[in-house]
Amino acid sequence: MFRKVLTVLTLILVVFVVWGAREDIFEAINYLSQTNLFFILLLIPEQLFMYYCAGQIFFSYMAAKANAEAEKHPRSKSESAKSAAPAKTAAPEASESASDTTGIDPVTKTSVTPRRVSSWLLARISFELNFVNHAIPSGGFAGLGYITWRLKAFGSSVGQTSFMYVLRYSITILANQFQTLVAIAVLLILHAVPDQGWWVIGLTALISLGVVVGLAIIVIVASSRKRITWFAKLVTSTINTVVNALTFGRKRQLLTYAAVETYFVDIYKDLTVAKANKRILIHPIMWGIVYSFFEVATYWLVGISMGHPEILPQIMVAEALGSVVGAVMLTPGGVGGYEGVMIFIMSTLGVDVGLATAVVITTRVVVLVGTIVSGYGFYQNAISKIGKKEREQIMKEVGE
Repeated sequence: MFRKVLTVLTLILVVFVVWGAREDIFEAINYLSQTNLFFILLLIPEQLFMYYCAGQIFFSYMAAKANAEAEKHPRSKSESAKSAAPAKTAAPEASESASDTTGIDPVTKTSVTPRRVSSWLLARISFELNFVNHAIPSGGFAGLGYITWRLKAFGSSVGQTSFMYVLRYSITILANQFQTLVAIAVLLILHAVPDQGWWVIGLTALISLGVVVGLAIIVIVASSRKRITWFAKLVTSTINTVVNALTFGRKRQLLTYAAVETYFVDIYKDLTVAKANKRILIHPIMWGIVYSFFEVATYWLVGISMGHPEILPQIMVAEALGSVVGAVMLTPGGVGGYEGVMIFIMSTLGVDVGLATAVVITTRVVVLVGTIVSGYGFYQNAISKIGKKEREQIMKEVGE
């Protein structure tokens, strides 16, 4: 029953997203008639590779961490054989589950390890996550919840997945801010900032500074066990107080301190490992930089298709500010605010309003369609497995 309800709700959300963007879709179709379709078609492989890069941020970190732990705690083959032999003799089922230290993917039913996950499995999980982030109105929290469930089969705890989720966004945000500063420098060198656009440059610089300071505060808090404990108490008491007030005392406790502390301690442990062994961050950072570039390149390809490759710097600045607005909006994928901010910023920086509108709307429509086509089927297939093992176990116990 739960799966059926979840499926219906997802379909309703997809219809809501498409219906809400119907006018933009029709307008984009008109613009497409005036574009070079070769560059529009390039968006298909470009988007798929971008989603793949997003997945690689997670899995390359998991692989690097697993390798680092293996090097730190080596185990000889003879020891492994000795420890495995008795278990196999006594209980084959127990031995089989014990040897599978990283779990079975609940969707594909294949054994997986962080170091040997197939490119296809990595890609499909990336498509699923991208669909969830764009189709479900949650300001990004749906993506965290989904990827937490999805990576359980790979041996990742809630806190560890949260660390990787924060790591992914930290890398991409910092890469995005660097690109933005480069774009501002180019605009200044070319004297391409109109009189009415100087406030945008100032605002962008302030936001970049704020992002860096915010990430630094997160790292400082998460770097100390004492600060983690203090923060866990603060979060628990604050949320419980708010819930108690909103429910007029009927719900006094939503979170327990022990659960919250465990969650943040997992994040603290992963951060400690990353700080002690910084090389495990090399590949995630590289994939994050590539992902950030392709995110901006999506708009640039559309601009090129309309004969205006010169608007790349304006796109980079507008995308950075649009992302900030989209991140705090609860609409699916930040629909509404994201597009409006991008169009406004691009036009303020000297791009023709009609061109800015065409580029942003066309890109968003293409991304929306690509997100649904590439991710909806995989997502539905994945959530259809929820509860299957539990139900089989219950039926087995009843039969016995």
